[in-house]
Amino acid sequence: MKLGVVMDPIETINFKKDSTLAMMIEAQRKEHEIFYMTPESLFIDSGMAFARTSKVQVRNDPSDWFSLDKEQLINLSELDVILMRQDPPFNSSYIYNTYVLEIASREGAKVLNNPQSLRDCNEKVYATEFPQCCTKHLVSSDKELLKNFVLDKGDTVIKPLDGMGGASIFRLKEGDANLNVILETITNHFTEKVMIQEYIPEITEGDKRILVINGKPMSAAIARVPAKGELRGNLAAGASAVAKSLSERDQWICNEVAPALVEKGLLLVGLDIIGDYLTEINVTSPTCFKEYKELCDIDVAQIFIEAVEESIA
Repeated sequence: MKLGVVMDPIETINFKKDSTLAMMIEAQRKEHEIFYMTPESLFIDSGMAFARTSKVQVRNDPSDWFSLDKEQLINLSELDVILMRQDPPFNSSYIYNTYVLEIASREGAKVLNNPQSLRDCNEKVYATEFPQCCTKHLVSSDKELLKNFVLDKGDTVIKPLDGMGGASIFRLKEGDANLNVILETITNHFTEKVMIQEYIPEITEGDKRILVINGKPMSAAIARVPAKGELRGNLAAGASAVAKSLSERDQWICNEVAPALVEKGLLLVGLDIIGDYLTEINVTSPTCFKEYKELCDIDVAQIFIEAVEESIA
């Protein structure tokens, strides 16, 4: 197949951890043509979706992992499948690219994940559609509601709705001298909604990432264990990755969420679970492919590319 990949600049990726590169290496192994596109390259011309793109060859070589052919202009409908792998922040630039990809989808290209669902399913807020799986939480920009949540729960975690990698996550406790200034800063003076959740003590055992492909979870989880003195279970924030078996509760959460993921065309999703609670549903560019391979001997890239092939069969 002709496989388009929208991703941030390939020369800037972290070779050791990048899941998009793992996808591309597997697709190339199966002799698919790969067309590399940066987010800025997508555009609409007279109602049709286009991109500036280059065919790419990828290698499992930390010092030389790609080479590009001459840039060309293509109508995105010429591609069989387009993988949307642009990283957050989920800002206006990201949203505009989903509009371009939606046109490509109408013109016949299979876009994964579904661009409308990428817009609809904010990674923090979407989890709230499954309250039976979540701890107590609040999404608001209201000063009094947020302060009262902290006072009521005593120990909380607050985070922006559009970030990634643990950026701007704070632990807030009742009586914290910085409470007001943190709330002012993270809400941009109470004009932008944020998510606040009860603190889950099991974060010390790791923030579990469970990759789900076409509604089916992997048979293990990657737990991101926070570094000493750190709150955040994010690899980008220095957490260490360890393999974990799925608990009965983990499997139950996957079963609760999976039908909705399939219905929305979310082929690849990363569920984040701390202790017994779902905290996020990652739909934009879920990662941990390489950690699954190294720690669990699960080849997620192979499973994913096979699912992509089946999606257009």
